[in-house]
Amino acid sequence: MASRLLHRLRHALASDGPGEAAAGPEAEPFPESSELEDDDAEGLSSRLSGTLSFTSAEDDDDDGAGDSDDDDDDDSEASPSSLSPGDAASGEDAGECGSAERSPPPDGQRGGQLLARQLQDFWKKSRNTLVPQRLLFEVTSANVIKDPPSKYVLYTLAVMGPGQSDRQPAQISRRYSDFERLHRNLQRQFRGPMAAVSFPRKRLRRNFTAETIARRSRAFEQFLGHLQAVPELRHAPDLQDFFVLPELRRAQSLTCTGLYREALALWANAWQLQAHLDTPFGPDRPLLTLAGLAVCYQELEDPAEARAFCEKALQLLGDKTPHPFLAPFLEAHIRLSWRLGLDKRQSEAQLQALQEAGITPIPPPSLKELLIKEVLD
Repeated sequence: MASRLLHRLRHALASDGPGEAAAGPEAEPFPESSELEDDDAEGLSSRLSGTLSFTSAEDDDDDGAGDSDDDDDDDSEASPSSLSPGDAASGEDAGECGSAERSPPPDGQRGGQLLARQLQDFWKKSRNTLVPQRLLFEVTSANVIKDPPSKYVLYTLAVMGPGQSDRQPAQISRRYSDFERLHRNLQRQFRGPMAAVSFPRKRLRRNFTAETIARRSRAFEQFLGHLQAVPELRHAPDLQDFFVLPELRRAQSLTCTGLYREALALWANAWQLQAHLDTPFGPDRPLLTLAGLAVCYQELEDPAEARAFCEKALQLLGDKTPHPFLAPFLEAHIRLSWRLGLDKRQSEAQLQALQEAGITPIPPPSLKELLIKEVLD
């Protein structure tokens, strides 16, 4: 699409110069108004910036007649052969060049070539510099879920930080309505930054075709990447909730029902998500996640791993004002250290100081008890 627009602009500019008469029958007529509507400048700008645009006229055709042209021209606009300086020359000009030195191109044609080169350079630079990404997102699967009376597509995305090959990718599974809710909430709170963020609109039909699912998968990857590239949006509570909150709720529910092995996988994934996001969640969610990991490992008879996560939590708490999770973590650390025959004196002294100061009851609540009672908003 972009290459066709460049071709038309080049001919329009060339028509103002002295070479107009020499163009002959090969000159392309100015496009009809219907063609211009299909090649809207906003869609071109979005494509050049690395963000898919779903506002072109092809998407209005539910029969799919115009879908084949959607984004197939992106690579062709950077091709030297499609934008060669002499491709607008007429047959008469070519004949003259065979016997004499080539004359300089007309001013209008030179202007068209300059515009083409400028757009080429902009496209090449924008691939890597226009929208820098802190995180990488990839839709690894998209499954149609039939849950009568509803039917929807569940998109599974891998979340990975660039250059973090030592970390396992985290995963999230979300449906279209989850993405749409996030987009709507952010638009309401951040009108300015969200004005440049594209989002695939709803369709009345053909929501479950392979083409629609593939295009939405690509759009969701770029949507999340764009949000992560804008600091004001990256730290938005709604975006943090979108990534982590559903995982924490499912993990907590499985832990409460005693399905510790299934819950452990969700707690571990939530911990990976928070590590990749690297955003200021505050201590509550990381501490809750560490509590879930410690409880599950303890119930699955792995005291060494349970103790390791207790130590991470105690390091996170540090010397700050006593947190409701501090005494339960100290109590769990003491018990697990005793079981493994490891030093527990520092934790015992710290817990005793809290009890003598009246900050925590005797005995303190267990991690499992606190985990079950925690309300996730």
